[in-house]
Amino acid sequence: MSIGFGREICGEFEIAAAREWLITNGIGGYASGTVAGALTRRYHGLLIAALQPPLGRTLMLTKLEEILHYDQQVYALSSNRWAGGQIEPQGYRQIERFSLEGTVPTWRFACADALLEKRIWMQQGANTTYVQYHLLRASQPVALLLKALVNYRDHHGGIRSWGWQMGVERVASGIKVLATAEATPLYLLSDRAEVLTLHDWYYQFDLATERRRGLPDREDHLHVATFHLTLHPGESLTVVASTEPAPELDGELTLKQRHLYEQKLLNLWRTNQPLGSKEPAPWLNQLVLAADQFIVNRRVNLAKLVAEPELAQPEPESVPDPNAEAEDILVGKTIIAGYPWFSDWGRDTMISLPGLTLSTGRSEIARLILRTFAQYVDQGMLPNRFPDAGEVPEYNTVDATLWYFEAIQHYYKATQDDDLLGELYPILAEIIDWHCRGTRYNIHLDPADGLLYAGEAGLQLTWMDAKVGDWVVTPRTGKAVEINALWYNALRTMARFARMLGKPHQEYEAIADRTLARFVRFWNPDLGYCYDVLDAPTGNDASLRPNQIFAVSLPESPLNPAQQRSVVETCGRALLTSYGLRSLATHDPSYQGHYGGDLRQRDGAYHQGTVWGWLLGPYVLAHLRVYGDLVQARQLLEPMADHLLAHGLGSASEIFDGDAPMMPKGCIAQAWTVAEILRAWMVIER
Repeated sequence: MSIGFGREICGEFEIAAAREWLITNGIGGYASGTVAGALTRRYHGLLIAALQPPLGRTLMLTKLEEILHYDQQVYALSSNRWAGGQIEPQGYRQIERFSLEGTVPTWRFACADALLEKRIWMQQGANTTYVQYHLLRASQPVALLLKALVNYRDHHGGIRSWGWQMGVERVASGIKVLATAEATPLYLLSDRAEVLTLHDWYYQFDLATERRRGLPDREDHLHVATFHLTLHPGESLTVVASTEPAPELDGELTLKQRHLYEQKLLNLWRTNQPLGSKEPAPWLNQLVLAADQFIVNRRVNLAKLVAEPELAQPEPESVPDPNAEAEDILVGKTIIAGYPWFSDWGRDTMISLPGLTLSTGRSEIARLILRTFAQYVDQGMLPNRFPDAGEVPEYNTVDATLWYFEAIQHYYKATQDDDLLGELYPILAEIIDWHCRGTRYNIHLDPADGLLYAGEAGLQLTWMDAKVGDWVVTPRTGKAVEINALWYNALRTMARFARMLGKPHQEYEAIADRTLARFVRFWNPDLGYCYDVLDAPTGNDASLRPNQIFAVSLPESPLNPAQQRSVVETCGRALLTSYGLRSLATHDPSYQGHYGGDLRQRDGAYHQGTVWGWLLGPYVLAHLRVYGDLVQARQLLEPMADHLLAHGLGSASEIFDGDAPMMPKGCIAQAWTVAEILRAWMVIER
């Protein structure tokens, strides 16, 4: 699939500014921006470094203001929107074409008969961004000026200039910027340009997307240097932004490394295809590259486990192997839930693991993720998330731990890795024991009916976890339908693992049998679908939500075939859209079909009708289970191919409006959306 646009998109500012690109470095750092080149989010920048991988994400290089002098004419190539709405300069008018080369955003600027090509990429495993300019054609030399605008703030924003004086000094091949005495230095270097240092604040950049989200919409950035060079046809200029004092400056070499790395990812994916299958659709290849962007390093203490090497940081002249292992046993793996603002979440990681790693032929990465998270199990629970500041995880989730069982059973099915199963089995047994006798947040097995109860006042423990202040939008306290479907599957998985390892399994079978026998309580015969929550403080909740789809899509269904079919048909009629399932049926009085506004408005709609892309995968698998129709299952996934051309280019969004035309919202790239599309496709093909 070719992701690219001509002037019909690039030449319309609002359209081009609504399409965003993303590049990542495998340790939590990233760069992001718009096709138009204008900043619209606080999260846009050329180097957002992960100073405490995978977190500590800090905006360091915001952008390069580009000016081309050619044949006595001055062409602005960059674009900015300022407070008040003025767009100046209007460099988007010079963009002849934008495209993605794998994940590398590429622009072509046409200025008379001169054609300048620009690319941006990051070094895998380092907080280093490359920006390369190549003069493809011209009838005479051009002069290129690049004004470097920097900042030093958390990527969530919050700092304005207020006369801030940064330290700027000359170093070999460029400059060193020191925002404060304690700050990590930023090195701005070039392979051949001259550089002039400055200290000039640019005030009042307008961040239109933040304004639509009800957040501060003004930003200031510091002009610290201007790089300038005369280019002849066929020549290139590379500017490097890095936290390292001596990064590789050879743009051609590092670009080749990036392309070879992505080619290895695609080769792994293709060799993992089912025998006899056709060549994967090109749009799926793009999703495979997107999948890699979420997989990042996390430093953990693996001392309790057998030392296992992991992914090495490549030498400058080498190409990293995306499925390789390395020497530092203190480096684990995790999954960033979504770009640009999420960190790594336990729930999202376990849901995403099969699609991002196993479906793409990267089982070694899956193994390391499972071992990494094993270190954080506490009182029978996996952490919900790791805060951006600090390393103390939060455990306020009931489902992350249950998805851990699903991730492990998927991994074992793909690898038959008895060693890892034996290593993790005691942890899994401890988890089941804690849930049976009770753990945090009133999570416990109800001895009266064998169903799992979770929740306390003021808490949100399931994936429908929106909370604003003291307002829990969808508390779902009680016995949630997907939690008990997951619990039932975890018990069956545990019994199977116990038999494989020659350990007692009868108790797990007995608990599972009791859960199965009483799962019938979820069935609402009058409505023909499942209650969403049983034994809630207000009684049984009959809201029509998508959570019941997991009672059909998970490997072990606690519903009979007629009930499975009814669930799929009901969800299809009331919840299905082109991009996923609505979080609440449209006929419900609490339904909200538009996601937008300030934080309270957005979170109030988050699970009250908003469409979630990741739910498309489970729905497709449930549909396939009930109908066995491969053609229709593929058709259900196909709209996502078109979606890759909008919002986060080449990736899949977090959420969409519930009302047509289901505009994409939330994160421009969401791990579990990408993962579940890939996983569903693999199941269909197999």
